[in-house]
Amino acid sequence: MTAISRSGAGRGVAALVCGALAAGGLAAAGVAALEPGEAAASSHREAPLISGTPQYDTTDLYAFVSPDRPDTTTIVADWIPFEEPAGGPNFFPFAEDAQYDLRVDNDGDAREDLVFRYTFRTHVKNGNTFLYNTGPVDSLDDPDLNVTQTYDLELIRLKNLHAVSRTKIADEVPVAPSNVGKASMPDYAKLRRQAVHKLAGGAQTFAGQADDPFFLDLRVFDLLYGGNLTEVGNDTLKGYNVNSIALQVPTHMITESAHQPVVGIWSTTQRRTAKGGFTQVSRLGNPLVNEVVNPQKDKDVFNASTPRDDAKFLKNVTNPELPKLIEAIYKIKAPTEPRNDLVDVFLKGVQDLNQPPHVTPAEQLRLNTSVEPAKHPERLGVLDGDTAGFPNGRRLTDDVIDIALQVVEGELVGSENDLGDAVDANDRKFEKAFPYVALPTEGSRGPLAKGTSGDADVRSQLGDALRPAGSAGDDDTPLIAASAGAGAVGVLLIGAGLAWWRRGRGRAY
Repeated sequence: MTAISRSGAGRGVAALVCGALAAGGLAAAGVAALEPGEAAASSHREAPLISGTPQYDTTDLYAFVSPDRPDTTTIVADWIPFEEPAGGPNFFPFAEDAQYDLRVDNDGDAREDLVFRYTFRTHVKNGNTFLYNTGPVDSLDDPDLNVTQTYDLELIRLKNLHAVSRTKIADEVPVAPSNVGKASMPDYAKLRRQAVHKLAGGAQTFAGQADDPFFLDLRVFDLLYGGNLTEVGNDTLKGYNVNSIALQVPTHMITESAHQPVVGIWSTTQRRTAKGGFTQVSRLGNPLVNEVVNPQKDKDVFNASTPRDDAKFLKNVTNPELPKLIEAIYKIKAPTEPRNDLVDVFLKGVQDLNQPPHVTPAEQLRLNTSVEPAKHPERLGVLDGDTAGFPNGRRLTDDVIDIALQVVEGELVGSENDLGDAVDANDRKFEKAFPYVALPTEGSRGPLAKGTSGDADVRSQLGDALRPAGSAGDDDTPLIAASAGAGAVGVLLIGAGLAWWRRGRGRAY
Protein backbone atom coordinates (compact mmCIF):
# COMPACT_ATOMS: atom_id res chain seq x y z
CA MET A 1 0.00 0.00 0.00
CA THR A 2 2.49 2.50 -1.13
CA ALA A 3 1.79 6.06 -0.19
CA ILE A 4 1.54 8.91 -2.65
CA SER A 5 1.35 12.16 -0.77
CA ARG A 6 1.59 15.81 -1.63
CA SER A 7 2.68 16.28 1.98
CA GLY A 8 6.08 14.64 1.60
CA ALA A 9 7.62 11.19 1.47
CA GLY A 10 8.10 10.71 5.21
CA ARG A 11 4.51 11.40 6.06
CA GLY A 12 3.48 9.24 3.11
CA VAL A 13 5.27 6.17 4.40
CA ALA A 14 3.81 6.49 7.86
CA ALA A 15 0.33 6.89 6.49
CA LEU A 16 0.87 4.04 4.15
CA VAL A 17 1.45 1.55 6.91
CA CYS A 18 -1.22 2.83 9.21
CA GLY A 19 -3.49 2.75 6.21
CA ALA A 20 -2.91 -0.91 5.76
CA LEU A 21 -4.13 -1.24 9.30
CA ALA A 22 -7.13 0.89 8.58
CA ALA A 23 -8.13 -1.02 5.54
CA GLY A 24 -7.71 -4.24 7.36
CA GLY A 25 -8.28 -3.96 10.96
CA LEU A 26 -10.23 -1.02 12.12
CA ALA A 27 -13.43 -2.87 12.09
CA ALA A 28 -11.97 -6.00 13.47
CA ALA A 29 -11.41 -4.83 16.91
CA GLY A 30 -12.81 -1.91 18.86
CA VAL A 31 -15.89 -3.66 20.09
CA ALA A 32 -15.54 -3.32 23.80
CA ALA A 33 -19.28 -3.01 24.34
CA LEU A 34 -20.17 -6.24 22.54
CA GLU A 35 -21.79 -9.21 24.17
CA PRO A 36 -20.90 -12.72 23.19
CA GLY A 37 -22.60 -14.74 16.77
CA GLU A 38 -20.62 -13.29 13.64
CA ALA A 39 -18.08 -10.70 12.56
CA ALA A 40 -16.49 -9.61 9.37
CA ALA A 41 -13.10 -9.96 7.81
CA SER A 42 -11.45 -9.90 4.46
CA SER A 43 -9.56 -13.08 3.92
CA HIS A 44 -7.27 -13.59 0.98
CA ARG A 45 -5.42 -16.41 2.80
CA GLU A 46 -5.48 -14.42 6.03
CA ALA A 47 -5.53 -17.20 8.64
CA PRO A 48 -3.60 -20.49 8.93
CA LEU A 49 -6.56 -22.88 8.87
CA ILE A 50 -8.66 -21.20 6.18
CA SER A 51 -5.66 -20.72 3.86
CA GLY A 52 -5.59 -24.51 3.44
CA THR A 53 -9.28 -24.74 2.50
CA PRO A 54 -9.93 -22.08 -0.16
CA GLN A 55 -13.45 -23.28 -1.03
CA TYR A 56 -14.60 -21.91 2.34
CA ASP A 57 -12.43 -18.78 2.35
CA THR A 58 -14.39 -15.55 1.94
CA THR A 59 -12.33 -12.89 0.20
CA ASP A 60 -14.46 -9.72 0.09
CA LEU A 61 -17.92 -8.32 0.65
CA TYR A 62 -19.72 -5.49 -1.16
CA ALA A 63 -23.10 -3.89 -0.48
CA PHE A 64 -24.60 -0.93 -2.34
CA VAL A 65 -27.84 0.55 -3.62
CA SER A 66 -28.18 -0.77 -7.18
CA PRO A 67 -27.20 2.03 -9.59
CA ASP A 68 -29.65 0.93 -12.31
CA ARG A 69 -32.44 -0.13 -9.91
CA PRO A 70 -32.29 2.29 -6.95
CA ASP A 71 -35.23 0.66 -5.18
CA THR A 72 -33.08 -2.43 -4.70
CA THR A 73 -29.92 -3.31 -2.77
CA THR A 74 -27.16 -5.54 -4.14
CA ILE A 75 -24.89 -7.72 -2.02
CA VAL A 76 -21.83 -9.39 -3.56
CA ALA A 77 -19.63 -11.83 -1.65
CA ASP A 78 -16.60 -13.67 -3.02
CA TRP A 79 -14.88 -16.94 -2.17
CA ILE A 80 -11.77 -18.92 -3.24
CA PRO A 81 -8.89 -16.43 -3.51
CA PHE A 82 -6.23 -16.45 -6.22
CA GLU A 83 -8.02 -18.69 -8.72
CA GLU A 84 -5.54 -19.32 -11.52
CA PRO A 85 -7.73 -19.23 -14.67
CA ALA A 86 -5.99 -22.24 -16.27
CA GLY A 87 -6.15 -24.29 -13.05
CA GLY A 88 -7.93 -27.36 -14.46
CA PRO A 89 -9.05 -30.01 -14.84
CA ASN A 90 -11.13 -29.65 -11.68
CA PHE A 91 -11.23 -25.87 -11.73
CA PHE A 92 -13.12 -24.11 -8.92
CA PRO A 93 -16.46 -25.44 -7.63
CA PHE A 94 -18.27 -24.21 -4.54
CA ALA A 95 -18.07 -26.72 -1.68
CA GLU A 96 -21.00 -29.12 -1.32
CA ASP A 97 -20.55 -29.50 2.45
CA ALA A 98 -20.81 -25.78 3.19
CA GLN A 99 -23.40 -23.13 3.97
CA TYR A 100 -22.56 -19.83 2.30
CA ASP A 101 -24.46 -17.11 4.16
CA LEU A 102 -25.23 -13.42 3.67
CA ARG A 103 -26.31 -12.00 7.04
CA VAL A 104 -28.26 -8.81 7.69
CA ASP A 105 -28.68 -6.89 10.96
CA ASN A 106 -31.43 -4.32 10.36
CA ASP A 107 -31.81 -2.84 13.84
CA GLY A 108 -28.21 -2.22 14.90
CA ASP A 109 -28.11 -4.70 17.79
CA ALA A 110 -25.17 -6.74 16.37
CA ARG A 111 -27.41 -9.75 15.76
CA GLU A 112 -28.53 -11.03 12.38
CA ASP A 113 -32.23 -10.67 11.57
CA LEU A 114 -32.06 -12.22 8.10
CA VAL A 115 -29.87 -14.93 6.64
CA PHE A 116 -29.72 -15.69 2.92
CA ARG A 117 -28.22 -19.20 2.72
CA TYR A 118 -26.70 -20.72 -0.43
CA THR A 119 -26.00 -24.47 -0.63
CA PHE A 120 -24.50 -26.18 -3.68
CA ARG A 121 -24.59 -29.55 -5.45
CA THR A 122 -22.21 -30.90 -8.11
CA HIS A 123 -23.37 -32.93 -11.11
CA VAL A 124 -21.12 -34.99 -13.43
CA LYS A 125 -22.48 -36.28 -16.74
CA ASN A 126 -19.58 -38.56 -17.68
CA GLY A 127 -17.30 -39.92 -15.02
CA ASN A 128 -15.14 -41.70 -17.58
CA THR A 129 -13.40 -38.57 -18.84
CA PHE A 130 -10.97 -36.23 -17.15
CA LEU A 131 -12.46 -33.26 -18.98
CA TYR A 132 -14.47 -30.46 -17.38
CA ASN A 133 -16.15 -30.03 -20.76
CA THR A 134 -16.06 -32.47 -23.67
CA GLY A 135 -16.62 -29.88 -26.42
CA PRO A 136 -17.44 -26.21 -26.94
CA VAL A 137 -20.07 -25.05 -24.44
CA ASP A 138 -22.88 -22.89 -25.80
CA SER A 139 -25.28 -22.91 -22.84
CA LEU A 140 -25.49 -23.93 -19.20
CA ASP A 141 -27.44 -27.05 -20.16
CA ASP A 142 -25.07 -27.96 -23.00
CA PRO A 143 -24.36 -31.74 -23.00
CA ASP A 144 -20.68 -30.90 -23.48
CA LEU A 145 -20.52 -29.14 -20.09
CA ASN A 146 -19.55 -32.26 -18.17
CA VAL A 147 -19.26 -30.85 -14.64
CA THR A 148 -21.99 -28.49 -13.45
CA GLN A 149 -23.25 -27.09 -10.17
CA THR A 150 -26.66 -25.96 -8.96
CA TYR A 151 -27.71 -24.23 -5.75
CA ASP A 152 -30.67 -23.68 -3.46
CA LEU A 153 -31.30 -20.34 -1.77
CA GLU A 154 -33.10 -20.17 1.56
CA LEU A 155 -34.26 -17.09 3.47
CA ILE A 156 -34.16 -17.51 7.25
CA ARG A 157 -35.81 -14.88 9.44
CA LEU A 158 -34.63 -14.70 13.04
CA LYS A 159 -35.57 -13.13 16.32
CA ASN A 160 -33.04 -13.17 19.14
CA LEU A 161 -30.95 -15.58 17.04
CA HIS A 162 -33.77 -18.12 16.79
CA ALA A 163 -35.26 -18.96 13.40
CA VAL A 164 -38.92 -17.95 13.19
CA SER A 165 -39.36 -18.86 9.51
CA ARG A 166 -37.56 -20.58 6.65
CA THR A 167 -38.45 -20.03 3.01
CA LYS A 168 -36.78 -21.64 0.01
CA ILE A 169 -36.76 -18.82 -2.54
CA ALA A 170 -34.73 -20.60 -5.26
CA ASP A 171 -34.24 -24.25 -6.13
CA GLU A 172 -31.68 -25.97 -8.39
CA VAL A 173 -30.39 -22.73 -9.94
CA PRO A 174 -27.46 -23.31 -12.35
CA VAL A 175 -24.03 -21.89 -11.50
CA ALA A 176 -21.93 -20.12 -14.13
CA PRO A 177 -18.95 -22.42 -14.78
CA SER A 178 -15.26 -21.62 -14.56
CA ASN A 179 -14.06 -19.90 -17.73
CA VAL A 180 -11.94 -22.70 -19.19
CA GLY A 181 -10.90 -20.81 -22.32
CA LYS A 182 -11.90 -19.52 -25.73
CA ALA A 183 -12.06 -22.94 -27.39
CA SER A 184 -14.25 -24.37 -24.64
CA MET A 185 -16.47 -21.34 -23.97
CA PRO A 186 -16.35 -19.04 -26.99
CA ASP A 187 -19.12 -16.76 -25.61
CA TYR A 188 -18.68 -16.74 -21.85
CA ALA A 189 -20.78 -13.57 -21.49
CA LYS A 190 -23.76 -15.58 -22.74
CA LEU A 191 -23.20 -18.19 -20.02
CA ARG A 192 -23.02 -15.39 -17.44
CA ARG A 193 -26.38 -13.99 -18.58
CA GLN A 194 -27.98 -17.42 -18.38
CA ALA A 195 -26.81 -17.78 -14.77
CA VAL A 196 -28.73 -14.68 -13.62
CA HIS A 197 -31.92 -16.03 -12.06
CA LYS A 198 -35.06 -13.98 -11.45
CA LEU A 199 -36.79 -14.38 -8.09
CA ALA A 200 -40.26 -13.47 -6.91
CA GLY A 201 -40.90 -9.83 -6.05
CA GLY A 202 -38.25 -8.33 -8.32
CA ALA A 203 -35.19 -9.96 -6.71
CA GLN A 204 -32.46 -11.80 -8.61
CA THR A 205 -29.53 -14.02 -7.78
CA PHE A 206 -26.26 -15.15 -9.37
CA ALA A 207 -23.49 -17.58 -8.50
CA GLY A 208 -20.41 -18.29 -10.58
CA GLN A 209 -16.88 -17.31 -11.44
CA ALA A 210 -15.85 -13.65 -11.80
CA ASP A 211 -12.75 -11.53 -11.96
CA ASP A 212 -11.55 -10.70 -8.45
CA PRO A 213 -12.96 -7.16 -8.00
CA PHE A 214 -10.59 -6.16 -5.19
CA PHE A 215 -7.71 -4.00 -6.42
CA LEU A 216 -4.66 -3.27 -4.27
CA ASP A 217 -0.97 -3.94 -3.83
CA LEU A 218 -0.70 -6.80 -1.33
CA ARG A 219 3.10 -7.00 -1.19
CA VAL A 220 3.19 -5.22 2.12
CA PHE A 221 4.10 -8.60 3.62
CA ASP A 222 7.63 -8.43 2.20
CA LEU A 223 8.62 -6.30 5.20
CA LEU A 224 6.50 -3.43 3.93
CA TYR A 225 7.29 -3.34 0.23
CA GLY A 226 10.86 -4.55 0.24
CA GLY A 227 12.03 -2.34 3.08
CA ASN A 228 12.56 0.63 0.77
CA LEU A 229 9.22 1.01 -1.05
CA THR A 230 10.66 -0.34 -4.32
CA GLU A 231 7.83 -2.87 -4.66
CA VAL A 232 4.74 -0.70 -5.00
CA GLY A 233 1.91 0.15 -7.33
CA ASN A 234 1.11 -3.27 -8.76
CA ASP A 235 -2.38 -4.81 -8.56
CA THR A 236 -1.54 -8.11 -6.90
CA LEU A 237 -4.93 -9.61 -7.77
CA LYS A 238 -4.78 -8.77 -11.48
CA GLY A 239 -5.53 -11.83 -13.61
CA TYR A 240 -6.98 -13.90 -10.77
CA ASN A 241 -10.61 -14.97 -10.44
CA VAL A 242 -12.94 -15.71 -7.53
CA ASN A 243 -16.28 -17.44 -7.07
CA SER A 244 -18.98 -14.81 -6.57
CA ILE A 245 -22.42 -14.92 -5.03
CA ALA A 246 -24.58 -11.89 -5.85
CA LEU A 247 -28.05 -11.11 -4.56
CA GLN A 248 -30.25 -8.17 -5.49
CA VAL A 249 -33.40 -7.64 -3.44
CA PRO A 250 -36.02 -4.92 -3.05
CA THR A 251 -34.63 -2.71 -0.31
CA HIS A 252 -37.79 -2.87 1.81
CA MET A 253 -37.17 -6.61 2.13
CA ILE A 254 -34.04 -6.16 4.27
CA THR A 255 -34.61 -2.89 6.20
CA GLU A 256 -36.37 -2.59 9.51
CA SER A 257 -38.58 0.24 8.22
CA ALA A 258 -38.56 3.30 6.00
CA HIS A 259 -37.62 5.30 9.11
CA GLN A 260 -34.63 3.04 9.86
CA PRO A 261 -32.94 2.37 6.49
CA VAL A 262 -29.48 1.38 7.80
CA VAL A 263 -28.47 -2.27 7.59
CA GLY A 264 -25.34 -4.06 8.74
CA ILE A 265 -24.15 -6.89 6.48
CA TRP A 266 -21.54 -9.63 6.72
CA SER A 267 -20.93 -13.03 5.14
CA THR A 268 -19.95 -16.34 6.69
CA THR A 269 -19.07 -19.87 5.69
CA GLN A 270 -20.09 -22.86 7.78
CA ARG A 271 -18.54 -26.26 7.07
CA ARG A 272 -20.15 -29.61 7.90
CA THR A 273 -18.49 -31.46 10.77
CA ALA A 274 -17.97 -35.20 11.21
CA LYS A 275 -21.00 -35.23 13.52
CA GLY A 276 -23.27 -33.77 10.85
CA GLY A 277 -23.59 -30.25 12.24
CA PHE A 278 -21.96 -27.08 10.92
CA THR A 279 -19.21 -24.89 12.32
CA GLN A 280 -18.23 -21.41 11.16
CA VAL A 281 -14.82 -21.27 9.51
CA SER A 282 -14.83 -17.88 7.74
CA ARG A 283 -16.47 -14.47 8.02
CA LEU A 284 -16.19 -11.13 6.31
CA GLY A 285 -17.49 -7.58 6.50
CA ASN A 286 -14.99 -4.73 6.06
CA PRO A 287 -11.87 -5.49 4.01
CA LEU A 288 -8.52 -6.84 5.26
CA VAL A 289 -9.45 -7.08 8.92
CA ASN A 290 -7.94 -10.44 9.74
CA GLU A 291 -5.00 -10.15 7.36
CA VAL A 292 -3.05 -7.24 8.78
CA VAL A 293 -4.43 -6.55 12.24
CA ASN A 294 -4.89 -9.77 14.16
CA PRO A 295 -1.71 -11.64 15.18
CA GLN A 296 -1.22 -15.30 14.34
CA LYS A 297 -2.65 -16.48 17.65
CA ASP A 298 -5.99 -14.74 17.02
CA LYS A 299 -6.62 -15.34 13.31
CA ASP A 300 -8.38 -18.70 13.43
CA VAL A 301 -10.27 -17.73 16.57
CA PHE A 302 -11.47 -14.56 14.89
CA ASN A 303 -12.79 -16.46 11.86
CA ALA A 304 -14.86 -18.68 14.15
CA SER A 305 -16.22 -15.95 16.44
CA THR A 306 -19.02 -13.40 16.04
CA PRO A 307 -19.61 -9.64 16.11
CA ARG A 308 -21.03 -9.93 19.59
CA ASP A 309 -17.87 -11.35 21.12
CA ASP A 310 -15.15 -9.36 19.39
CA ALA A 311 -14.21 -7.41 22.50
CA LYS A 312 -11.38 -9.90 22.98
CA PHE A 313 -9.69 -8.47 19.86
CA LEU A 314 -9.95 -4.80 20.89
CA LYS A 315 -6.26 -4.41 21.75
CA ASN A 316 -5.26 -5.47 18.23
CA VAL A 317 -6.79 -2.22 16.95
CA THR A 318 -6.15 0.22 19.78
CA ASN A 319 -2.53 -0.98 20.01
CA PRO A 320 -1.79 -2.11 16.45
CA GLU A 321 1.41 -3.84 15.40
CA LEU A 322 1.72 -2.27 11.97
CA PRO A 323 2.67 1.31 12.93
CA LYS A 324 5.36 -0.11 15.21
CA LEU A 325 6.74 -2.10 12.32
CA ILE A 326 6.84 1.03 10.16
CA GLU A 327 8.63 2.88 12.90
CA ALA A 328 11.21 0.12 13.19
CA ILE A 329 11.88 -0.07 9.44
CA TYR A 330 11.46 3.55 8.31
CA LYS A 331 12.15 5.37 11.61
CA ILE A 332 8.82 7.21 11.42
CA LYS A 333 7.22 7.60 14.81
CA ALA A 334 4.02 5.64 15.31
CA PRO A 335 0.87 7.55 16.39
CA THR A 336 0.15 7.72 20.10
CA GLU A 337 -1.75 4.80 21.59
CA PRO A 338 -4.41 3.78 22.38
CA ARG A 339 -5.85 4.47 18.90
CA ASN A 340 -9.36 5.28 20.08
CA ASP A 341 -9.71 7.54 17.05
CA LEU A 342 -10.13 4.46 14.86
CA VAL A 343 -13.06 2.95 16.70
CA ASP A 344 -16.32 4.82 16.14
CA VAL A 345 -16.56 5.28 12.40
CA PHE A 346 -15.70 1.66 11.60
CA LEU A 347 -17.69 -0.05 14.37
CA LYS A 348 -20.77 2.12 14.69
CA GLY A 349 -21.08 3.80 11.32
CA VAL A 350 -20.68 7.48 10.47
CA GLN A 351 -22.98 9.65 12.55
CA ASP A 352 -25.81 11.18 10.50
CA LEU A 353 -24.95 8.90 7.57
CA ASN A 354 -24.96 5.16 8.26
CA GLN A 355 -25.08 4.85 12.04
CA PRO A 356 -28.30 3.19 13.22
CA PRO A 357 -29.99 4.56 16.36
CA HIS A 358 -29.02 2.85 19.62
CA VAL A 359 -26.24 1.01 17.77
CA THR A 360 -24.28 -1.75 19.42
CA PRO A 361 -20.65 -1.49 18.26
CA ALA A 362 -19.93 -4.40 15.92
CA GLU A 363 -17.80 -5.18 12.89
CA GLN A 364 -20.24 -4.99 9.97
CA LEU A 365 -20.39 -3.38 6.56
CA ARG A 366 -23.03 -0.70 7.25
CA LEU A 367 -25.17 0.72 4.45
CA ASN A 368 -27.76 3.52 4.53
CA THR A 369 -30.10 2.26 1.82
CA SER A 370 -31.88 5.62 1.57
CA VAL A 371 -28.82 7.30 0.02
CA GLU A 372 -29.33 7.42 -3.74
CA PRO A 373 -26.60 6.09 -6.05
CA ALA A 374 -24.13 8.70 -7.26
CA LYS A 375 -24.38 9.70 -10.92
CA HIS A 376 -20.61 10.10 -11.01
CA PRO A 377 -19.11 7.88 -8.27
CA GLU A 378 -15.91 9.03 -6.63
CA ARG A 379 -13.40 6.28 -5.88
CA LEU A 380 -12.73 7.79 -2.43
CA GLY A 381 -16.39 7.69 -1.48
CA VAL A 382 -17.36 9.77 1.52
CA LEU A 383 -13.94 11.44 1.67
CA ASP A 384 -14.67 13.05 -1.70
CA GLY A 385 -18.24 14.00 -0.76
CA ASP A 386 -19.80 10.92 -2.37
CA THR A 387 -21.97 9.62 0.47
CA ALA A 388 -23.07 6.60 -1.57
CA GLY A 389 -19.58 5.12 -1.26
CA PHE A 390 -17.36 3.48 1.34
CA PRO A 391 -17.59 3.43 4.31
CA ASN A 392 -21.32 3.75 3.58
CA GLY A 393 -21.48 0.23 2.22
CA ARG A 394 -18.89 -0.69 -0.38
CA ARG A 395 -19.17 -0.42 -4.15
CA LEU A 396 -17.01 -2.42 -6.52
CA THR A 397 -15.21 0.76 -7.63
CA ASP A 398 -14.48 2.12 -4.14
CA ASP A 399 -10.75 2.38 -3.44
CA VAL A 400 -10.99 1.12 0.12
CA ILE A 401 -7.23 0.99 0.64
CA ASP A 402 -6.73 4.69 -0.11
CA ILE A 403 -9.84 5.65 1.86
CA ALA A 404 -8.72 3.76 4.94
CA LEU A 405 -5.17 5.10 4.64
CA GLN A 406 -6.35 8.68 4.62
CA VAL A 407 -8.82 8.21 7.47
CA VAL A 408 -6.22 6.52 9.66
CA GLU A 409 -3.86 9.42 9.08
CA GLY A 410 -6.45 11.88 10.34
CA GLU A 411 -8.40 13.03 7.28
CA LEU A 412 -11.59 13.25 9.34
CA VAL A 413 -10.00 15.25 12.15
CA GLY A 414 -8.32 17.97 10.13
CA SER A 415 -5.12 16.29 8.93
CA GLU A 416 -5.76 16.38 5.20
CA ASN A 417 -3.68 14.03 3.08
CA ASP A 418 -3.67 12.34 -0.32
CA LEU A 419 -2.33 8.90 0.47
CA GLY A 420 -2.75 5.68 -1.46
CA ASP A 421 -1.21 2.46 -2.73
CA ALA A 422 -0.91 3.62 -6.38
CA VAL A 423 -3.57 1.11 -7.49
CA ASP A 424 -6.68 3.17 -8.15
CA ALA A 425 -8.94 0.92 -10.24
CA ASN A 426 -9.62 -2.67 -11.14
CA ASP A 427 -7.83 -4.16 -14.14
CA ARG A 428 -11.16 -5.20 -15.72
CA LYS A 429 -14.25 -3.09 -16.28
CA PHE A 430 -17.24 -3.86 -14.10
CA GLU A 431 -20.63 -4.58 -15.67
CA LYS A 432 -23.37 -1.93 -15.67
CA ALA A 433 -26.12 -4.37 -14.69
CA PHE A 434 -26.50 -7.17 -12.16
CA PRO A 435 -24.36 -8.98 -11.07
CA TYR A 436 -21.96 -6.07 -11.88
CA VAL A 437 -18.75 -8.06 -11.30
CA ALA A 438 -16.39 -8.29 -14.28
CA LEU A 439 -16.22 -11.40 -16.43
CA PRO A 440 -13.53 -13.85 -15.28
CA THR A 441 -10.21 -14.11 -17.02
CA GLU A 442 -10.24 -17.12 -19.33
CA GLY A 443 -7.83 -20.00 -19.00
CA SER A 444 -6.58 -19.54 -22.56
CA ARG A 445 -5.34 -16.01 -21.96
CA GLY A 446 -1.75 -15.06 -22.67
CA PRO A 447 0.62 -15.14 -25.66
CA LEU A 448 0.04 -17.59 -28.50
CA ALA A 449 2.37 -20.48 -29.10
CA LYS A 450 5.40 -19.83 -31.28
CA GLY A 451 4.60 -20.19 -34.96
CA THR A 452 0.86 -19.66 -34.56
CA SER A 453 -1.51 -16.76 -35.00
CA GLY A 454 -4.92 -15.95 -33.64
CA ASP A 455 -6.64 -16.84 -36.93
CA ALA A 456 -4.59 -19.90 -37.82
CA ASP A 457 -5.67 -23.50 -37.43
CA VAL A 458 -3.06 -24.70 -34.95
CA ARG A 459 -3.48 -28.27 -36.17
CA SER A 460 -1.94 -27.30 -39.51
CA GLN A 461 1.11 -25.90 -37.74
CA LEU A 462 1.65 -28.60 -35.13
CA GLY A 463 4.24 -30.30 -37.31
CA ASP A 464 6.23 -27.09 -37.62
CA ALA A 465 6.30 -26.70 -33.86
CA LEU A 466 7.50 -30.28 -33.37
CA ARG A 467 10.03 -30.40 -36.24
CA PRO A 468 13.66 -30.57 -35.08
CA ALA A 469 15.67 -27.40 -35.55
CA GLY A 470 17.26 -27.12 -38.96
CA SER A 471 15.03 -29.71 -40.66
CA ALA A 472 13.39 -28.83 -43.96
CA GLY A 473 10.31 -29.89 -45.85
CA ASP A 474 7.00 -31.30 -44.72
CA ASP A 475 7.59 -34.99 -45.41
CA ASP A 476 8.08 -35.99 -41.78
CA THR A 477 5.38 -33.78 -40.29
CA PRO A 478 2.65 -36.47 -40.03
CA LEU A 479 5.12 -38.95 -38.53
CA ILE A 480 6.41 -36.49 -35.91
CA ALA A 481 2.94 -35.34 -34.93
CA ALA A 482 1.65 -38.89 -34.74
CA SER A 483 4.62 -39.92 -32.58
CA ALA A 484 3.96 -37.05 -30.20
CA GLY A 485 0.30 -38.01 -29.97
CA ALA A 486 1.11 -41.65 -29.37
CA GLY A 487 3.56 -40.67 -26.66
CA ALA A 488 0.89 -38.62 -24.89
CA VAL A 489 -1.57 -41.50 -25.04
CA GLY A 490 1.09 -43.82 -23.68
CA VAL A 491 1.70 -41.55 -20.70
CA LEU A 492 -2.02 -41.48 -19.96
CA LEU A 493 -2.27 -45.28 -20.18
CA ILE A 494 0.72 -45.77 -17.89
CA GLY A 495 -0.77 -43.33 -15.39
CA ALA A 496 -4.09 -45.13 -15.50
CA GLY A 497 -2.38 -48.48 -14.96
CA LEU A 498 -0.46 -47.21 -11.95
CA ALA A 499 -3.59 -45.70 -10.50
CA TRP A 500 -5.39 -49.07 -10.89
CA TRP A 501 -2.53 -50.85 -9.27
CA ARG A 502 -2.31 -48.62 -6.28
CA ARG A 503 -5.75 -49.10 -5.86
CA GLY A 504 -18.17 -27.87 15.38
CA ARG A 505 -20.19 -26.59 16.60
CA GLY A 506 -23.76 -27.01 15.28
CA ARG A 507 -26.09 -24.06 14.47
CA ALA A 508 -29.69 -23.79 15.53
CA TYR A 509 -30.70 -22.36 12.13
